[in-house]
Amino acid sequence: MWREDPATSMVIGWNQKSGHTPMIYLDMVDYGQDYTRYRFSKTPDQVVPLKGMNNHFVRLRGLQPNTVYYFVVRDSEGISARYSFKTAPGNPGERLSIIAGGDSRNNRDIRQEANKLVAKLRPHVVLFNGDMTDEDTDFEWQEWFDDWQMTISRDGRITPVIAARGNHEASNSVVYVLFDLPSPECYYALNLGGNLLRLYTLNSMIPAGGAQGDWLERDLNNNTSAIWKMTQYHLSIRPHTLRKPENNDQYLNWAGLFHEFNVNLVIESDAHVAKTTWPIRPSNEPGSIEGFIRDDQNGTVFTGEGGWGAPLRECNDVKPWTRASGSFNQFNWIFVDENQIEVRTVRIADSDVVMEVDPNNIFRAPMGLSVWNPGNGDVVIIRKPGDQLLADLEESPAKQSWEAQDKFTEPVVAPPSPPLRGMASP
Repeated sequence: MWREDPATSMVIGWNQKSGHTPMIYLDMVDYGQDYTRYRFSKTPDQVVPLKGMNNHFVRLRGLQPNTVYYFVVRDSEGISARYSFKTAPGNPGERLSIIAGGDSRNNRDIRQEANKLVAKLRPHVVLFNGDMTDEDTDFEWQEWFDDWQMTISRDGRITPVIAARGNHEASNSVVYVLFDLPSPECYYALNLGGNLLRLYTLNSMIPAGGAQGDWLERDLNNNTSAIWKMTQYHLSIRPHTLRKPENNDQYLNWAGLFHEFNVNLVIESDAHVAKTTWPIRPSNEPGSIEGFIRDDQNGTVFTGEGGWGAPLRECNDVKPWTRASGSFNQFNWIFVDENQIEVRTVRIADSDVVMEVDPNNIFRAPMGLSVWNPGNGDVVIIRKPGDQLLADLEESPAKQSWEAQDKFTEPVVAPPSPPLRGMASP
């Protein structure tokens, strides 16, 4: 996990089930389990019992950007397997691979399938936007972390996770403690790739305005040099299922800021459906629906809506500005470079038939990966204002060179939306 600069820091967390006096041994050279040869060592900075686990966290600083580090944990009873992680790039010239999704709470088999795909795709980071468990019990959290071990690649590579709170997390403190977040209120921002990407994690379980809204506006205003801005949170502002209410508090406090400060991509969850919108902006002018109107030049793309294992819902509240929608288990696979953001939706299925990416080329889809192709293109490309309109990019070079196999196709259906619904409890 990350609390500080992802290029120069890392947090390693584990459940110390037995033994005592644990210590991490770390190096840029792989010495296997021979802890005596590792140059650096560190004891835990934070120990917090919670959810029936003895949670230990080592906060590493002063690391080299874009660098693989190898480590073991040694305690009074023995030595762990050898693991590794990679710090984020420190400059915008390096491309990023990101997996984003949420809602893993019920169907453990789907959750495990998704976790195995993370291990095979080897992204720089996973953005997990809430509802890890169903009832927030000790047993469920222990199962969740057991399943999360499946995101570890065969060679021991661990992928960092940036976590947000969902409505099935009973309190801020659960997410704050278990993921060693930098903020007890569970909203915070990090830069990836220097000024390439400013990533905002928001908390949709507390008021969107007030202190959180003030912080968001202030941080956006102070980080105008970021090439791209992206945000994740749990509750969708305009869900694509009638089973969920509109979230007008978030609309009133966040949507305008997203537009004013050019937030390019928003990742949402909670509805348990799949959706991607055309670029949209807040509007009440003729042609707007539910407070948004399509704007290919200056709009924000919204995607996600959960599907990491929670029960699927009917996708029956599609808007005129919806690009594509459906009801299936999925997460987003996102590439970011200086020129564009590419968003793909990966169907969570048959992970055992998916090959692993080449560690030296993590942007080439492995054989067997099922990428959603809804009829208007399997890749959504976001470019900076002034570049070619996104609406004209369905046959872009990035799409033409995409090498995914076994694409999952679903027709696009966009009937008129019902009137804006009233607020209700999630």
